[in-house]
Amino acid sequence: MKNDEIAKLFRFEPGTTIRSLPTRWAGLDDARKHRKDAVKRIARLQEKLFADNRFALLLIFQGMDAAGKDSTIKKVTTGVNPAGFETHSFKAPTYEHNDHNFLWRHWRLMPAKGHIGIFNRSYYEEVLVVRVHPELVLNQQLANRTVNDAFWAQRYRDFTAMEEHLCTNGVVVLKFFLNVSKDEQRKRLLARLDEPAKHWKFNPRDVDEREHWDEYQAAFQDAIDNTHTQYAPWYVIPADDKTVMQAIVAGVIADTLEKLPLEYPAPDPSEMALFERAKLLLLATQDENPVDDEDDEDDFDNSED
Repeated sequence: MKNDEIAKLFRFEPGTTIRSLPTRWAGLDDARKHRKDAVKRIARLQEKLFADNRFALLLIFQGMDAAGKDSTIKKVTTGVNPAGFETHSFKAPTYEHNDHNFLWRHWRLMPAKGHIGIFNRSYYEEVLVVRVHPELVLNQQLANRTVNDAFWAQRYRDFTAMEEHLCTNGVVVLKFFLNVSKDEQRKRLLARLDEPAKHWKFNPRDVDEREHWDEYQAAFQDAIDNTHTQYAPWYVIPADDKTVMQAIVAGVIADTLEKLPLEYPAPDPSEMALFERAKLLLLATQDENPVDDEDDEDDFDNSED
């Protein structure tokens, strides 16, 4: 199956319910190889994105606890030049955040031109966790304290307006919902308890939040229904098999970058004479044992799951 065909399979279709979508997919014969190939493409294209310096890419990862956000971000950025991307994780807002509008802390971290920005959770938490726990909204020092359907609808409009503005200005927005099953989440939370090296990842609140599973699923459904657009689409990725999940995500990112009209900037004609002069000087002082400065595309290990 071709890469673009895989991407279309998991691009959200309006009218679809999340509960009807798979949490596991067996359509890749060699998911690890597919992931590695896609990551190499991302690394190569990210250099071109950086050099072109007209576009940016914003990747948003959402999902239930233990859905695999951290591991997926790690795998799809392996080998990418760290000078060209930034990852931001969003916890509960601070007093400083609440002194500004609810999108302020996210807006100020949007990726610069030529960069890839990654949001591990995002402004979408403002219609997810606070919708399941509406008492949290009251801590946001809002002018309008009436929390009803109109309140959430306005937040959806704020998101889509902001994303449209970003896309109009060259920021490509991809949003991934990592769709893990409740049973698989239980297994992963137990694994964190069974392995001392993973204790730091365990939060007892995660177990309490499982009691609100259906409410979170409904909140995700409403958020995706109301904010999936042609310019900032949602992809619902089956997350029970991490390797498959990572391969699909990496493929979507690589395909998106390949569709951008990226160009390496051509030097000004007036500089070409200077380039020729520099080349002659370098050749005149050529070392007998030159150092190979070519990038090695296989200089990173992307095999660990």
